[in-house]
Amino acid sequence: MAMTSLSRRRFRRGRAPMAEINVTPLVDVMLVLLIIFMVTAPLMSAGVPVDLPDSNAKPLDQTPEQVTLSITPDGAVFIDSTLVEPGTLAARLAALPQGSNGKPPLVTLRADKGLEYGTVMAVMGELNRAGFNAISLVTNSSVAAP
Repeated sequence: MAMTSLSRRRFRRGRAPMAEINVTPLVDVMLVLLIIFMVTAPLMSAGVPVDLPDSNAKPLDQTPEQVTLSITPDGAVFIDSTLVEPGTLAARLAALPQGSNGKPPLVTLRADKGLEYGTVMAVMGELNRAGFNAISLVTNSSVAAP
């Protein structure tokens, strides 16, 4: 009788609840998201398509207080990804907000390698006149020396 009552108790309880969580699907989803962000992040940084020249310069540090000026092959000027109408570059540069330290933000200039030297120098002159004296020129990294 003692055996039968013990065996009945076991069958009444059923299976005990499992206290473990299967994290394998979560890890799989997180790895896929990581790969997607790693692939798409470099594509989001360049808003204006420009064929940059090659150089052996060291890479620039990415700072949050940074303004990117792009000059396309046809001479159109963009501030970040907004088109600047001809003749309004000086006013648009003056309207840029100052950095947290009271200085103008860092300016990076992306100019197409097929542009005339005078076009790039005209934009750099406007930057200098607006008070942006430190301008970083963006190029493609190249292994071969020019």
